[in-house]
Amino acid sequence: MVDDKTTISELKSLVQTFCEDRNWDEFHDPKELAIGVVTEASELLDIFRFKSKEQMSTLLIDSVRRNDIEDELADTLYFLLRFAQLYNIDLSDVISKKIKKNEKKYPLHLAKGSNKKYTEY
Repeated sequence: MVDDKTTISELKSLVQTFCEDRNWDEFHDPKELAIGVVTEASELLDIFRFKSKEQMSTLLIDSVRRNDIEDELADTLYFLLRFAQLYNIDLSDVISKKIKKNEKKYPLHLAKGSNKKYTEY
């Protein structure tokens, strides 16, 4: 599977099959899935904690550490996909709507090249 040939629907189905084969539905309520997202994202963050830009660049080219990074990204995505799959959330639709909201919060003339939060404009 590669990004430019795989749909979100296919990824949801992959996660669904994996979970249903293991009878995990009962363990995947919204709270548990949200905890999973945060836990896995925190594990990704931990890899980069207290690292300089140079050290982070090195992590991304080291095959072992890159694999760790990829695993944590996959784990985070897994929980997001599972949440969306179980609770009928169309990720393509919601990301498109969110980008439109953010375009209003972060107008190009104010946000371009700035890392300020929209409340700071």
